[in-house]
Amino acid sequence: MHLAAWAAVSFAGWSSMYGCLCWLNSARGSEWNCRVVTALHGILSFSVAFWSAFISGPFPLSFDVVGTENVLLQEVTMIICFGYFVFDFIWCLAMQTEGPLMLLHHVTCIVGLIASMSWGTSGAEVVATAVGSEITNPFLQARWFLKQTGNYDSTQGRVVDTLFVLLFVFVRIGVGAALLYVALASPRPMLFFKAGGVAMYFISMVFLAQILQFAYRKVMGIKRPASASSTGTAAAVKPSTANGVLNNGVSRSNSSVHQRKT
Repeated sequence: MHLAAWAAVSFAGWSSMYGCLCWLNSARGSEWNCRVVTALHGILSFSVAFWSAFISGPFPLSFDVVGTENVLLQEVTMIICFGYFVFDFIWCLAMQTEGPLMLLHHVTCIVGLIASMSWGTSGAEVVATAVGSEITNPFLQARWFLKQTGNYDSTQGRVVDTLFVLLFVFVRIGVGAALLYVALASPRPMLFFKAGGVAMYFISMVFLAQILQFAYRKVMGIKRPASASSTGTAAAVKPSTANGVLNNGVSRSNSSVHQRKT
């Protein structure tokens, strides 16, 4: 089967999972069910991407590997991620829950995945980027679920917050910087993928600034001022994340982080 067909199957699979959850778990509402899908995607995509990049190989932090032809497991990882990001992008637009930065993150991911699958190259660095993007995803969703169930102000909540911030800083920013350097310094990757890497890292740095603001308030015990009441269906579903990844515990992905999503 052609990669495009498999990508369509992936999109249908994530969409069907969300539809089934909404049917079976209608009492929880659309955002709860979408976050379940997001968390499952984060766990699955991280696991497959990590295995592809750091166990089965080829090892992505190598000047001779980035920009090379894709291997099967890299393509499987990208198919899984592509279907999810298309589903999630449509969900975000329909529910009007995300700000421009998160939508830009999703578009950048989708375009990068399409390019790598279409041209058959740079799967190593694209999949390695998925590792960094998705490693924090389950913790971000756990934070939201803890808030919804009234268990956030506890040891569990503090552990989740700490792990999220540390993993974001050391993996997505630290290891991400090493990957970006290798991709830019190597002559193998196309200019398109070099530019895409810079764009993704810039988005991550903006997310980092928001996360560090949250961490500072958390450590200093500063309460975030209550915002004015919003009206409308989208506001009732979930506040926008345009003003910060962790401000209200509403962003799902990582990337995005990936953030409500990320």
